[in-house]
Formats: sequence, C-alpha cells, structure tokens
Amino acid sequence: MFRTTAAPLAVALTSLALLSAPARAESSLVLPYPSVFGTIPASTYDAERHRVGAAHLVLEKRDNGHVRIFSESGIDGGPRTVATAELAPIEAGEGLRLLSQESRSFDAEGTPMGILRIDHTTATASCANPNGDIEAQIDLPERDRVANVPLNLLFLPLVSGDVDRVTFQVMTCRGGARLLDFEAHRARRGDRNAERLVEVRYGPSLGRVLSALAGTLLPKLSFWFDPNARNAWVAHRVPLYTMGPEVLVVRDGVPANWLSGGR
Repeated sequence: MFRTTAAPLAVALTSLALLSAPARAESSLVLPYPSVFGTIPASTYDAERHRVGAAHLVLEKRDNGHVRIFSESGIDGGPRTVATAELAPIEAGEGLRLLSQESRSFDAEGTPMGILRIDHTTATASCANPNGDIEAQIDLPERDRVANVPLNLLFLPLVSGDVDRVTFQVMTCRGGARLLDFEAHRARRGDRNAERLVEVRYGPSLGRVLSALAGTLLPKLSFWFDPNARNAWVAHRVPLYTMGPEVLVVRDGVPANWLSGGR
C-alpha cells in the first residue's frame, strides 16, 4: 500500500530464480481466515472528509482453495492505487499464509508509476517500472514477516484483544528496494459516535525517541474495525502512495466523521 520509486509490491520470477530460491522460503505470518467473502463497496475521502472517489475491498475464495484480496481506492480522475494478495490455507486449518502480494499506483494524470511485487514462495521482492522491467530486487529473509496488503486480516488479533502489539515488515521501493520494520497497536476507543469501533494505529518501528521526533512528519496510518460485524473492516487512512495524498477509505454506510480521531 505504499509507493516506491515506481509504486507498491514484486514480479513474476524466472525459472532460474525459482531453482535458486531457498528451500524453506515462506511467510511466517499466519493470518486469520475470513469469516465472509464478497465485495465491500467503499468511498475515498480527502483529509477534510470530502468524498473524492469510489473504492472497494474484495475477499474472494478461489477454486483451488486459495484466498485472494483485492483493493482499489483513489480520487476520481486522479491518483489511485490497486493492491492484491494471494494466500493459501495452512494444512492444519490454523489460518492463511501469504504466497504473493502486488501493488500498483497511478499519479494524478493516471500515468502508471510502477509495480511492487513480493513472492513469498521464492523469497524475492522487486520494484519494476510500468512496463514490468525490474529496476531493483532483494531477497526476503527466511520465514519473512512482510505484509503490505492484507492488513485487514493481520490486525484482527489486535481487534479481538488476543495480542497487544503486532510486528511486521513493509516492502518499499522509494530510494531502492528495502524492507522497513513496522508495528501496530490498538488505540483508545473513539468518540461517542464511534465507541463501538476499534482503531489500530501502525507505523515504522523507530524507537521511542525517534518516533516522538518524527511524529509530526510521518503520515497518520490507521485501520478501523467493527468487532461485531461479520467482516470487521470499516476504514483505513493511508497515503495513496509514498509522498502522495493522504486519504480515508471508508466502507459505504459508515459516516466518515466517525473516524476523525488520531489527527
């Protein structure tokens, strides 16, 4: 969900890369299985809570048993981001493991900015130009914890109160392909209108001192959930891409002014 030199997430790898990949290449993250599948209509709002475009989140169960997440959000006639992830059930039925992630962003004129791809099965991630030519590539650590796309599932243990903190990594292409350490925590309850919602705030793991110094410079990253809904995701706040406009993506039917906390 973050831009890179080109945009967000990795690339279809060659047979040579497949042969040379580590034998144990896989994500170590175990994500909860969705309780419901389908398309969730949503809207994109600017920082002043004005609706500026359509959005949607799709949870799809594929014929092979895999789960696909697809999301699209943006400003009508302007910048937008499209992200996908594919996950496979773990044999013991404990949840889902990430197989791949991809993110593409488009600028204000609709021009493609590049492709960020992550392949957990080959432990490789790359940044490509709009034509798909790889410009930078890195190896993922063994049993990686990279999660750019499926944050709506990754944060559910925080929503339920099962954990107090979630640590993970985000792949970025800005300034070259690299991994950033991130962490998420459950925020205090919102105001009276949104008291049933749970806000999860997340950002780079900078340490207490650096976080305080950088707090006014970093974007405000949040997800909101309704723990009583079948599909708990309600909204999220994120830049459309690195250094791009900050937007609020909200499930249709939820007033955007409910989510004004944390500014």
